[in-house]
Amino acid sequence: MTAATMLSGPLAGPVLAVYQQDPKAVGGSLGWSALVSVVPLAVVLLLLGVLRVRAQWAALAGLLSALVVAIAGFGMPLAMSLSAAAHGAFFGLFPILWIVVNALWVFNMTVATGHFDVLRRNFGTLSSDRRTQAILVAFCFGALLEALAGFGAPVAITSVMLMALGFHPMRAAVLALVANTAPVAFGAMGVPVITLAQVTGLPLGEVASVVGRQTPLLALFVPLVLVFLVDGRRGVREAWVPAVLAGVVFAVAQFVTSNFISVPLTDIAAALLSAVAVVVVARARPQAVWAARRTGDEPDLEPDAGTAGGGAQEGVGGGVGGSRGDTGPDRPGGSGRTGGTGPRGTPGPSGRPVPAGTSTEDREAVAAVGSAPRHDDPREIRRAYAPYVIIVLVFGLVQLPGIKPAVDSLKLAFHWPGLDVVGTNGRPSSTTQFSLTWLSTAGTLMLIAGVIIAAVLGVGAGRAVRTWGRTVAELKWAIVTVAAVLALAYVMNASAQTTAIGLLIAGAGGALAFLSPLLGWFGVAVTGSDTSANALFGSLQVTAAQSAGLPPELLAGANSSGGVLGKMLSPQNLTIAVAAVRLDGQEGVLLRKVVGWSLGMLLVLAFLIYLQSTPVLGWMLP
Repeated sequence: MTAATMLSGPLAGPVLAVYQQDPKAVGGSLGWSALVSVVPLAVVLLLLGVLRVRAQWAALAGLLSALVVAIAGFGMPLAMSLSAAAHGAFFGLFPILWIVVNALWVFNMTVATGHFDVLRRNFGTLSSDRRTQAILVAFCFGALLEALAGFGAPVAITSVMLMALGFHPMRAAVLALVANTAPVAFGAMGVPVITLAQVTGLPLGEVASVVGRQTPLLALFVPLVLVFLVDGRRGVREAWVPAVLAGVVFAVAQFVTSNFISVPLTDIAAALLSAVAVVVVARARPQAVWAARRTGDEPDLEPDAGTAGGGAQEGVGGGVGGSRGDTGPDRPGGSGRTGGTGPRGTPGPSGRPVPAGTSTEDREAVAAVGSAPRHDDPREIRRAYAPYVIIVLVFGLVQLPGIKPAVDSLKLAFHWPGLDVVGTNGRPSSTTQFSLTWLSTAGTLMLIAGVIIAAVLGVGAGRAVRTWGRTVAELKWAIVTVAAVLALAYVMNASAQTTAIGLLIAGAGGALAFLSPLLGWFGVAVTGSDTSANALFGSLQVTAAQSAGLPPELLAGANSSGGVLGKMLSPQNLTIAVAAVRLDGQEGVLLRKVVGWSLGMLLVLAFLIYLQSTPVLGWMLP
């Protein structure tokens, strides 16, 4: 409702034309208000999960529903409702999509110059043991892709890479989906947790710290699950060393980086360190069966691939080195298309991803590197790894005590025009303020790192600019989707719709801690995005936690942590996986193969988070 309101605190005094949040606005009833507030969420989930409408249209429909509920149900003025939507959309652009665009730009430059293919081949030659290959490619390399590209690209690319190494297409898809769990919360340079912190009003450090004490425990088990999927109990007996090593190093690196170093660097550090640990131990124990290396002289395809009736050979052009089938056109499958929520990075012949819209010169560069001898020049291998080293150095530099305060002081902060909202406590709502540390934000740092990377990879200024432009074009529907979802979330938060829902579900009491990751899991299973699920349900989780007397950062983190386990079930990811391995129409079969792992790990995580809400494991929280 709009009224002349007495504000408390430093802004005390009468202020005209402010909107007073009222979670019982509909008929004076919390129940009816909460029920009406569910409508925008129901519209999005119904359109995505049941009617299979593309994400951008579902998000826009949800935004329209949220505006109608805010204006007609909660009495929020039209102009103020639109201002709240604009605030959310602007935040979706800066810093969220600013991060995504520049991270994907760096990735696309490595693809365009062919250095991604060099990196892919190098990973493929680190071991000839199937169990170790699954760990290095699906888990470690997939996490590295999640750190930069995210949005379905890791599943599309690693599934094709595994198939190129000789894995059965269905098994490759299963491994890629199951592996794409632990790194998701910190994917795309930390976008999901950054979004979660913004929509909940909690400090980023607190949110990232809690998530960094939950998802690492998943990382401990995922490599062992991958080994079991490849070779059953025998695989676990024979290859438990690299599985445990990769899981422990990834978990420790994810915890330490997210809590004490840099949120955007979390997955990059964890992925690289876990891969290095496995390789170093393999070199120290060359006689171990799991440590056997590919010499480059073996056949590309192993017997397992033949069970697909030649599908693997047909789909990947013959193998890791790209020595066969490289003259054919790029495959349409595995485009990385997420129904409008992510980038397109199409795996070409031999599993090389070729972004949509790639120019002739870029495609020729990819083909040139892909058809090169298997034993790449050591200098090219170093250049292939250089982008990740540069990113770590740039992000690490701004964390130094003498530099961090200076770059953090360069801030753009202002009261969002036309948005005057006070909470139920009479204090101005945090939804009215916009703040951006424009230099130290991950998107700007990625841009700086990208300029350096372009020089190292020999990408001229003109070509780098064209690649950036094509990256934006690839993401055009993702931009619409993210902006609409954030606009929806801001309208619901400003009008008190999320407050109404949160107060109602707070009646679950202590059991809420157990149920909170299920909400995040459901959100990602439907939307295919941890970022979207955090935007939709993050504020709701915090409101419910505060009303139930639970730590708000715990339930906020649980939303994101639970969400990572829903990604393998999302229709978008299932479609990406089956398209990448050329098993069109097999989404149902793939779903049945991964749903048990998703639910099993979700149950373990929910029990862990419940214990974190009690004295039993409460000591784990920061």
